[in-house]
Amino acid sequence: MGTLRDLLAYKKAFALAMAIFEVTKFFPKEEMYSLTDQIQRSSRSVNANLAEAYKRRKDPNHFLSKLADADTENAETQTWLDFALACKYISEQNIANFMIKVRKSQTPSLHDN
Repeated sequence: MGTLRDLLAYKKAFALAMAIFEVTKFFPKEEMYSLTDQIQRSSRSVNANLAEAYKRRKDPNHFLSKLADADTENAETQTWLDFALACKYISEQNIANFMIKVRKSQTPSLHDN
């Protein structure tokens, strides 16, 4: 089966979190402890929840709970992206690219490669 880092869901969520990190470098300084922090945390939390689910995959209840948490964090990330767009910190093209990545990483399966 490989490792956690070999899973398609993990790779997609990681790529999204890194893309968000790169674009948020250019957000205004006054957003550092609010929007910037929130969007970075929620996007990274997807991977953290996938890692927890992966380690507890033999316990179906915990596994499903952590997958649900990852999906919830993904939805939160989408909300913060909406705010970033409304504040004109990112472009329509950025949001379109991010939303494609968000949708591709929603309801991830830990059995994808």
